[in-house]
Amino acid sequence: MTILKYVGRRVLGVAITLLAASFLIFASLYAAPGDPADFLTQGRTLSPEAMASLREQYGLDDPFLVQYLHWLSGVLHGDFGTSFQFRDDVTTLIGARLGTTLTLMVMAAVLITVVGLTAGIVGSLNAGRAADRLVLVMTTFLAAVPSFVAAILLISVFAVRLGWFPTFGGGEGLLDRIYHLTLPAVALSLTFVALVSRVTRSAMLEELGREHVEVATSRGVPRSTVVRRHVLRNALGPILTVSGILVAGLLVSSAIVESAFGLSGLGSLLIQSVDKSDFPVVQAITLIVVGAFVLVNLLVDLLQPLIDPRTLAGEAGR
Repeated sequence: MTILKYVGRRVLGVAITLLAASFLIFASLYAAPGDPADFLTQGRTLSPEAMASLREQYGLDDPFLVQYLHWLSGVLHGDFGTSFQFRDDVTTLIGARLGTTLTLMVMAAVLITVVGLTAGIVGSLNAGRAADRLVLVMTTFLAAVPSFVAAILLISVFAVRLGWFPTFGGGEGLLDRIYHLTLPAVALSLTFVALVSRVTRSAMLEELGREHVEVATSRGVPRSTVVRRHVLRNALGPILTVSGILVAGLLVSSAIVESAFGLSGLGSLLIQSVDKSDFPVVQAITLIVVGAFVLVNLLVDLLQPLIDPRTLAGEAGR
């Protein structure tokens, strides 16, 4: 199988997945109890003429498929509709909060990758020793700590008692934003760091037990070279796959952390919109979350042949 066919199949699969996801997300509006028009009126009593005008404005009288195609056409042009709650363009609302969430996710992803990989590698290269036991204890503890608990502890210690970091807000400018988002990024990444570390350790230990690694070591090849060329490279496949899934899930987990730290991001907007039954905003953010998850996994799939060329051969065999 050529690389172009491999990429083409993956892109086609992503397109079909996103189309199916968009249909299910939009259909969820009809699965929710009640009439969307009732959420628009917020309990107020309107005249039949005003109610008819409101339904016409939001296209609620159109058949389901017509509404879906109209919504999908708008999404493809960057228009997610109008918010029921704010009476403002959904794209504008999301755009105003996207920077905070993206910065938080990037900072958390860097922490997850650097700390998780380092801890996993250190543990695997010192299997059975004190360093490995320390890594296992710490990762077990971190994996059991929910994000909201970590957020409360970090605020209590580093913001309230020590006063090193602010307790809320996203900051202004790049450096100030990084400063404000340090504690949220740590709270968001702790559980993911533990998972990546465990996967890295397991994958590395499996590769360290391979016959070709033992042969290379017996022939006097330096340990650093063996680890770099034979162990780490072959272990990157499962590590990359799991890391991609976890990083894509950051957008969902960020909702709790953003609420804890008073951040004006997509996560807090999603919680607020669910509480207020603001369907257009919920649909838009849900679609963004699904899209981010699918695209990150596509990127992981495209990187796999670069790490292990046997991936293409396996696809051709199937």
